[in-house]
Amino acid sequence: QVQLVEAGGGLVQAGGSLRLSCAASGRTWNDFAMGWFRHSPGKEREFIARIIWNPRTTYYANSVKGRFTISRDNANTVYLQMDSLVPEDTAVYYCAADYVLRAIGGHYDYWGQGTQVTVSS
Repeated sequence: QVQLVEAGGGLVQAGGSLRLSCAASGRTWNDFAMGWFRHSPGKEREFIARIIWNPRTTYYANSVKGRFTISRDNANTVYLQMDSLVPEDTAVYYCAADYVLRAIGGHYDYWGQGTQVTVSS
């Protein structure tokens, strides 16, 4: 059974940092891309970042480029390092996964349960 489990959310002051993790299990992931999204009340779900295993490539939304970093370890865990956080980053953050071509096209079939990030001013 495919599972994505996020962790690492919480409350942080503006200017601070958090690192989210997403543990993936239930299949092999080398032919998949992993992405991070966020959703805050009254707004559309927003794509944040994507990582592809092979070749190792990353892609970021303009809103987080230079502040957030997506990475992966050898144990199928994907991380989102978030620095210089601002109140507008407050949202529920989700990791997602799908085959590379589907993910590049914006289609993700596998989703985690989400983790809340709150940035206070």
